[in-house]
Amino acid sequence: MRLMKRNLTTVYLKRTDPNNTQDEEGNDQVNYLAPIALEMNVQSASGAVNATIYGSKLSSMKSCKYQGDELKEGRDENSGVCVYVDKDSDPDYKIKSIQPYSTHINVMLERNDDIGS
Repeated sequence: MRLMKRNLTTVYLKRTDPNNTQDEEGNDQVNYLAPIALEMNVQSASGAVNATIYGSKLSSMKSCKYQGDELKEGRDENSGVCVYVDKDSDPDYKIKSIQPYSTHINVMLERNDDIGS
């Protein structure tokens, strides 16, 4: 399967810094590495299977398809993705799951509700 160029959107992957620190109260301070531009097909998540898995969170999820070498299962889950915000802002979505296939990767994004709080 080849993704059509006209359906691709540029998003920015922001991996979490492995050297994150904690504040005085023991909360993790999440820092991000430099943004990496990715071309993805981004759509609203839907379907009976996704509704069963994610339930009421489905309305805040995006289903994406990606072809490339930047995303890896087991490494990039919980990384941030800038979909509707500038690449220099905090990410508005985070990677919930990565499912590799032979020709592409399915990525589920969850809206980052921590933005603005």
